[in-house]
Amino acid sequence: MRPGYRYPTSAQPSSEVSPPRSAGQAPDARLLTEAVTRLRRALRASIRTDYPWETLPMAQVELLQVLGEHSPARVSDLASRQRLAPSTVSGLIGQMITAGLVTRDVDAADRRASVVALTDAGCEKLAAWTTAHERRMDTALTALDDSDRAAIADALPALF
Repeated sequence: MRPGYRYPTSAQPSSEVSPPRSAGQAPDARLLTEAVTRLRRALRASIRTDYPWETLPMAQVELLQVLGEHSPARVSDLASRQRLAPSTVSGLIGQMITAGLVTRDVDAADRRASVVALTDAGCEKLAAWTTAHERRMDTALTALDDSDRAAIADALPALF
């Protein structure tokens, strides 16, 4: 917990909602877990509210993000990076191929395997999604006071 920081009532874990703490579980861990959960939920909801055109499921967005950094990639590598079953990733990739966001080609290094790469449409979709999220985050950060923005900036290296 941040010394001297007064957490909003809504950020205080409720004993009615939260399971009992196990021995040794730090209050910081519980607060961080709740904060991350709430942040992810708010971001998912706000992107759909503020940008109704955005219909990509988060699992597909996350695959686009990985492919944006590591493309082309094998399905097994994508599954490993995302901690998903290869069959799950393969199904998502099939949907993304149908949508024109990615292609699947033979791996030049091992013709028995295939690799997935972003298409131009996939790159454009990822760029639009990223811009929309950055705009949403910028709006939220601007609403905070200087000390809260500084606290978030200071925490980013540890969160990564």
